[in-house]
Amino acid sequence: MLLAETQRLRLRPFTLFDAQFMLALLNDAGWLRYIGDRGVRTVEQAELYLQNGAIANYQTLGFGFYCVELRETGAPIGMCGLTQRDYLPDPDLGFAFLSDFVGQGYAKEAALAVMAYAQSELDLKHILATTRPDNFASAKVLEALGMRFRDLMMHPDGDRQLKLYEINL
Repeated sequence: MLLAETQRLRLRPFTLFDAQFMLALLNDAGWLRYIGDRGVRTVEQAELYLQNGAIANYQTLGFGFYCVELRETGAPIGMCGLTQRDYLPDPDLGFAFLSDFVGQGYAKEAALAVMAYAQSELDLKHILATTRPDNFASAKVLEALGMRFRDLMMHPDGDRQLKLYEINL
């Protein structure tokens, strides 16, 4: 099933066959710096991460994070989608890309497709997003999407601050 197709990208639901890619993404320098170490070190652990995360969310929420592939080659380069965090009142837009694919407009392109899907298929009216205060690249993407900064908040773990963004669809 294809969620969306853009000029350069395809977005589709993750499957367990994506475990090797997910292992690489979870251990990419950008993920570790800005999202955090999830302790996933094997393909088997990556399968569990997918099963308990994105794949479970498709069934329980009706949405989740999606695999972002290059349209031309089908190579996976990142993820983008929505989740419902227990500490936020509305769905949260998120994205992460392998370092080799950062800074080329892929995050904005994928996020615009997810937001269009959220509005047309999920009938969502309000989306949030969070990023660490020092993640200037992600903040720039969120602002380019039309999201506006709302507030600084503490992550429920109490270990870091987050910038909270929002948009009405």
